[in-house]
Amino acid sequence: MAQSTLPEQSEKYVQKLNLLKDNLSGVIRGKSESIDMMMVALLSNGSVLMEDVPGTGKTTLAKALARSLDVPFNRVQFTPDLLPTDILGSSIYNPVDGTFHFRQGPIFCNILLADEINRASPRTQSALLEAMSESQATIEGVRYELPSPFFVLATQNPVDFHGTYPLPEAQLDRFLIHLQLGYPDAENEMEILFAQSTEHPVDHLERVLNHEEVVQMQEQVKTVHVEQSVARYMIDLVQATRNDPRLKLGVSPRGSLMLFRASQAIAYLKSRTYVLPDDVQQMADYVLAHRLILTSKAKYSSITKMDVVSDIVSKVKVPN
Repeated sequence: MAQSTLPEQSEKYVQKLNLLKDNLSGVIRGKSESIDMMMVALLSNGSVLMEDVPGTGKTTLAKALARSLDVPFNRVQFTPDLLPTDILGSSIYNPVDGTFHFRQGPIFCNILLADEINRASPRTQSALLEAMSESQATIEGVRYELPSPFFVLATQNPVDFHGTYPLPEAQLDRFLIHLQLGYPDAENEMEILFAQSTEHPVDHLERVLNHEEVVQMQEQVKTVHVEQSVARYMIDLVQATRNDPRLKLGVSPRGSLMLFRASQAIAYLKSRTYVLPDDVQQMADYVLAHRLILTSKAKYSSITKMDVVSDIVSKVKVPN
C-alpha cells in the first residue's frame, strides 16, 4: 500500500512550490489553473506550448518563473529568417591561431523561452526536437548535454494570424502540456493596470527554489505510486482516442508516458504519494488534446479537440 502522506523533505518542497505559485500568481492574475499546469510541466521535466493572442502575459510568465528559480534564462524571438545555428550555436573561426571554437547558442540554459515559435520556418522549429526529448543537442556531429533542469516554454500565435507556420505533429507531440491563457476578467485586468502603473511586479520577485531542488523534486515525482488499475485507465483513454471516428490521429505512446508522468506530478503538487483517477482526468485535456488530429468532417462540424477528450473522459469507465 502506498504511503498516504509525503515524507518531511518532500513536504518542505511542496511548501516551496506554494511560494513559487504565489510568485507567479502575483504577476499573472486570475490564471491559477494555468500556473498549476506550468508547475506540473516543470516537475515532469517536460515542456509547455502556450497558444494565445499577443499581450496575454505568456512572456511575462516565463520571466517570472526564471526569476523565481534564479537560473540561466534565454529568450529567442522566432522570426522567418531565424536559422537553426542561431538557436544551437556554431563554430567560430579564430584567425589568431587558425582554429575553430564552438560558441554555444541560447539553447544552453535552464529555461528557454521560444517566443512566437510558429513564425519560424519548420527547419528552425525542428532544431528544438532533440533538446526537448533528450535534453541534449547534436551540433556538427558532436553531442552536447544541456543544463539540468532544461525547460522549454514556447509561445505561438493562433494559426490564422499572418506570418505563422503550423507546428508539425512530431513537434507538437514533444510538448507535455498545451495551455491557452485567455483574456483576464475585468476585475483582474483592473488589478493588472494598477500593479504595473509605476513598475513591473517581475522586477521584485525573489528566488524561492534553486535548480538543485527542482532536479530533486523531479526525481521524487517519479516515485509517486500509480496503481495498475489507474495505469490501465490511462491506457483506456489513450486507446479510445485511437478508435474514435472523429479523429484521424490518436494519442501516441509518448503521449501515454507523458500523461503518466503529469498525473504523478499533479498528485505530488497536491501533497499525495499516489495518483487518483481524478488526477488523470484533470490532466487529460492539457496533455492529450494537442496530440490529436480531427477528421475533416469533425473539423467542419465545429467540434474541437478538447470536446473530443472531454467526451472520451466522460465515457471511459473509471476504476473503483
